[in-house]
Amino acid sequence: MSLSASWQFWALTAAVFAALTAIVAKIGISDIDSDLATFIRTCVIMLVLGAMLTAMGKWRNPQTIPLKTWLFLGLSGLATGASWLAYFRALKLGDSARVAPLDKLSIVLVAIFGVMFLGEHLSSMNWLGVALIASGATLLAVF
Repeated sequence: MSLSASWQFWALTAAVFAALTAIVAKIGISDIDSDLATFIRTCVIMLVLGAMLTAMGKWRNPQTIPLKTWLFLGLSGLATGASWLAYFRALKLGDSARVAPLDKLSIVLVAIFGVMFLGEHLSSMNWLGVALIASGATLLAVF
């Protein structure tokens, strides 16, 4: 299996870009409202993704997409928007090195929600990792 077909590769790539997001966003929001900054960022994302879909020929007739898919991707979009608005507001008010760790408590919540709502199972070592992430994020953000 090639590296680019590995979920670990893409997860680490996402982490690098998420870290860059915090740093460049902190610089970018210094002179404007955080909600406006979130809007500008969202427009950029839409333009880039639209260009990628076009270039790769991945557009699909919306009527062929199941209603369940529309519903849950719509809910995911609302959650993403709320998360971004809150994240940019937090970055506007606080240090990126303290905001980002608290935001990463989402990892802890994903583990809990995955077990509760998706029936996923974590080993005791996995739960130890979740507890360490929670502890580390709290230490970084609070002290």
